[in-house]
Amino acid sequence: MSVQKKTIVLGVIGADVHAVGNKILYYAFTEAGFNVVNLGVMVSQEEYIAAAIETAADAIIVSSLYGHGELDCRGMRDKCIESGLDGILLYVGGNIVVGKQPFEDVEKRFRAMGFDRVFGPGTAPEAAIKALREDLGLAD
Repeated sequence: MSVQKKTIVLGVIGADVHAVGNKILYYAFTEAGFNVVNLGVMVSQEEYIAAAIETAADAIIVSSLYGHGELDCRGMRDKCIESGLDGILLYVGGNIVVGKQPFEDVEKRFRAMGFDRVFGPGTAPEAAIKALREDLGLAD
C-alpha cells in the first residue's frame, strides 16, 4: 500500500469486558492494512477521544456486546466536536442495544447520535473494513 496507513482507534466501550470480538476486529483491521490503536475493553468515551487526538486517527471504532452501547455512546459525537475531532469517522457495532429491536430503528438512533456507520450483531469484519475504505476514499 503506497498510501500512508490510516489510523483507527478500536475498543470495547463502557463496562463491557468482551475481549474476543475486540481481538478479532484488531486482527482483521490490521491485516487489511490499517494502523490499529487497540484500547481493549472497558473504554470510556474520553479514552477513545484522547487516543484519537494523540494518534491523529482517521476513525474511531466502538464495539459493544453487552447491550448497553446506546447508553455508553450517548453524546460521543458532541465530545468529539468539543475536542476538535469534528470530521472523525465514528463507527459502532455489535450487540449495541438491550433486547431484540429492529435493526433499522437501532441504526436510525445511532445515526441521530452522530455515528457514521452502525453494524448489527454478527456483522463480518469485512463489512466494516469495506465501509471504512469507502469512507476514507481508499481504493479496494
